[in-house]
Formats: sequence, C-alpha cells, structure tokens
Amino acid sequence: MAEIIERPRGYRGTAGEMAKRFIRHENAILLIALIALIGGIALVTKGLSIHTTNMMNILLRSSITGVASVGQAFVILAGGIDISVAGVGLLSAAMGSCLMTGNAWQNIAGHPYPIYLGIPIMLLVGAVFGLANGSVTSRIAMPSLIVTLGMWRITWGLAFQIIRGQTIVNLPESLAWFGMGKIAGVPVPVIIFIGVAVVAYFVLHYTTFGRSVYAVGGSPISALLSGINVKNVQLIVFIISGFLAGVAGVIITARTMCVMTRTLEGLELDTIASVVVGGVSLFAGRGTILGAIIGVLIIGVIDNGMSILGADPAVQGIAKGAIIFTAVAIDYMRRR
Repeated sequence: MAEIIERPRGYRGTAGEMAKRFIRHENAILLIALIALIGGIALVTKGLSIHTTNMMNILLRSSITGVASVGQAFVILAGGIDISVAGVGLLSAAMGSCLMTGNAWQNIAGHPYPIYLGIPIMLLVGAVFGLANGSVTSRIAMPSLIVTLGMWRITWGLAFQIIRGQTIVNLPESLAWFGMGKIAGVPVPVIIFIGVAVVAYFVLHYTTFGRSVYAVGGSPISALLSGINVKNVQLIVFIISGFLAGVAGVIITARTMCVMTRTLEGLELDTIASVVVGGVSLFAGRGTILGAIIGVLIIGVIDNGMSILGADPAVQGIAKGAIIFTAVAIDYMRRR
C-alpha cells in the first residue's frame, strides 16, 4: 500500500514545484517577455532605458494608457470593442479645461470653475458618452465597432468645436497635483492607475457582475438562459470604459496643464494593443486584468525604447500594428 505523506499546513512545495506552478500561470510568459524586453532594450540603449528617471517616465506615461485600457478590457471581455476612448477622453479634457481656464476668451462659462466642479464634470462627460455607446450597442444591437467608430468622430468634432482649434491654457494650479503630485514619493497618476487596476481585478474575479462579464463574452445566449441580464452587462461595461476615458482625460490635462486637439491622440490603438498583447482575447470571454496591465507596460517599454533610439512616429505606429496583428493571429490559432 502506497505511503501517504501528509504535508504540513502552509507547505508551498520545493523551488522546482513553485517554478512549475509559475510557468503554468497564464500570465507567466507575459511577465517573462516584459523582463526580457526591458533587458534587451537596456542593452541596445546602453543602459539609458533602465535609468531610474526613465523607468518612472515609463510608468507615468503608461498610467494614462493603463487607466483607459482597463475600461477597454471590460468591453472586450464582454464581447465588444471601444474605438471611441481617445475621442471621449479628449472631449472630457476639452470640456473641463474650457470651464476651468482663467482665460476669459477661452472659457465657455464666462468665469473659471474650481477643480472640485471641473473634474467631476470631466468624469461625467466620459460616463455619459459611454452610456450612449452602451445604449446603442445593447438596445439596438448595432456592432460596437461601428457605434464607437462613429462616436469617436462625433466626440472629436465636439471637442474641436469647444477648443476652436486652439490650445487651452491657464488652468488652476491645484489641478497639476493630479498629474505631477506625489504621495510618499509615488506619482499620483501611478497611484490612480494602481487603484483602478485593483478595483477592476476585484470586480472581475470576486463579484457576480465580473462573472457575468465573462459569461456574456463567452456566450451571450448561454448567459441569457442562465438568468443574466445581457443587455445591462453590455451597457455597464461601456459606461465603465467611458468613465475611465474621462479619468485619462483628467490625468493628461493635469500633467500637461493644457489641452489641444492632439491630446490623447492614438489612445484607442494603444489600449487595444495593450489589452490584446496582455492576453485578453478579441473573441471575448477570456483574459485577465493582470495580463492587460502587463500588456500596458510592454507597449510602454516599446514606445519608450523606440523614442530613445530616435525612431520615427510612423515606425512606432507600424510596430504597434504588427504587435496587434501578431497577438490576434496567435489567439485565433490557439482557439482553433
């Protein structure tokens, strides 16, 4: 008779067993790829990319993309896609800046609003346009790609009309804390990003709504038959995405202390690239927030490395497009 060996409570196994468990983790390869990428770019740039100041710059830039990518992840997990994040974020930033600016000829309210009114309005704008995306997608059943593509152009056009093609400046100095302030040495945008990611992780993995998001993305019909309100789930994920696009608008406005029509340009591509690279399937129903966060950092490291090497912006766009294409192709073949 085989001898039964009882392991003590708290036993985690040998180093080999722990290593095997780590490799089997769905995000292990992503983390290894991120570390290898950081090391490779450090060699090419002769260590410039791993300087403390530069690494903090990567985190700061990634925090804006990361916040919006969390919202994008919710939408994609539920079976949709949000192309409008850049337009919604820009409109939120434009609306808030034109209410808070001290320049009378740029202020659309006639007098500057304080940040405790301006920031909530920016977040509300994001949530309202997310609600519009979700309503049309869930209630009329139009493809989210078409709905959000149209909303992207609508919000960009509205922002252009508000800004009038100018750069909005002379914003309240207290606003800068949300983009350049620090708490215990950690930049506020990074703290916001971490906070959003932690809340999203908890919601997706420990709440009924999170399980419903995966169920709707996996099979809307099965989710409906199991009693899940599919339309409400589809509506809420777009509201989340719009709200977080508004948060990204607040952060970028606070970091630059100005808003122009090129603010958040390319955010929609960055969020899709980050989420897909992070293992969230464009075919919906599979992926994690942790993977999406690693994907954000991978894209951030690539962008930063190419900037240090002096790569043309067009080359960066080609690289991101190739990354998305490769990630989707791998996901497609894996599903087959």
